[in-house]
Amino acid sequence: MATFGAAPATGGNKAASIAPTDCNVPHAGNDGISSLIWSPTANILVSGNWDSGVRCWEVQDNGSQIQATPKAQVNHENSMPVLDTCFSGDGNVVFSGGGDKAVRMWQLGQTPPNNTPQQIGAHDAPVKTVGFLKSTNLVVSGGWDRKLKFWDCRQPNPVGVFDLPERVYAMDVRDNLMVVATAGRHILAYDCSGHPREVHRKESPLRFQSRCIACFTDSTGFAVGSIEGRVGIHYLQKVEGRESFAFKCHRQDSNVYSVNAISFHSQFGTFSTVGSDGVVNFWDKDNKQRLKGFNEIQRPVTAARFNAQGNLFAYSSSYDWSKGSMQLLPGNEIYVHRVMEEEIVRPKGKKATSSTYRR
Repeated sequence: MATFGAAPATGGNKAASIAPTDCNVPHAGNDGISSLIWSPTANILVSGNWDSGVRCWEVQDNGSQIQATPKAQVNHENSMPVLDTCFSGDGNVVFSGGGDKAVRMWQLGQTPPNNTPQQIGAHDAPVKTVGFLKSTNLVVSGGWDRKLKFWDCRQPNPVGVFDLPERVYAMDVRDNLMVVATAGRHILAYDCSGHPREVHRKESPLRFQSRCIACFTDSTGFAVGSIEGRVGIHYLQKVEGRESFAFKCHRQDSNVYSVNAISFHSQFGTFSTVGSDGVVNFWDKDNKQRLKGFNEIQRPVTAARFNAQGNLFAYSSSYDWSKGSMQLLPGNEIYVHRVMEEEIVRPKGKKATSSTYRR
């Protein structure tokens, strides 16, 4: 079992997926994939793309084979990119935000007028992130206008607006915890059990721009990933025997790659990171250990998410422009990987190695 910081093996001929049996999701879109989300109540997978599309698939796993069936697609106006998506608590509605500066709502099973999801909110700049607050049934959106806005889908105006120190780059919501990462390496945490209120503000423990952020499954803290191939594990609450720390990942020799997405496993509390190096890793933060390092694939991995049950892991393979236009890698694909327990949890009774992680 590999430890924190050790690089996975790479080969000369890179595969398209991290495992040969992974399901290649059909009709993944015509441009970069910005987000992947699963319904909280069913194996419904939704993607947001730079080609303006929000796409939906029904995923079935019969034990021997995974199948993904395209169900529907809607598009943001004026071919503007979709930058983020999220589900409502009941899994019936998808919310999205993007380059058209709009927050939109799509009722699954319905075809909206002009195939454009209903606009429920707006920013003065592109909407980078969206989330759903189950305790109040509000939609929250973060924009490059340095605003965090809260929306009741029945009202045309936001029910709350927070000014932020900089543009929003990443956001995550879990239960009553919301964490937001902005430009300038600011990180803010909010208690959303009632009226959202800021409870914590700090500078990122990482030295370079934040790229992604995710709440722990028990809401005691968060993990933040940066463009420098590093992840910070930060506790907002005191947990006996646990301390905040940072570690290096998604690095090959002297090359450093962005950490593009972090997703926590709902059952075990372990997590994944994916990067511009085309690598997927599964980690155990409590034992400071990497559980599984998959071989590098053909393109950068831009988004990834465990489903609600934790037995399926969706990831996208598309170019993220991290190496500029001269090294464009055409193609956009989504895969679904069946998660084996030995990949995502340390076997009982087996101690973590003493050599743990690289700071």
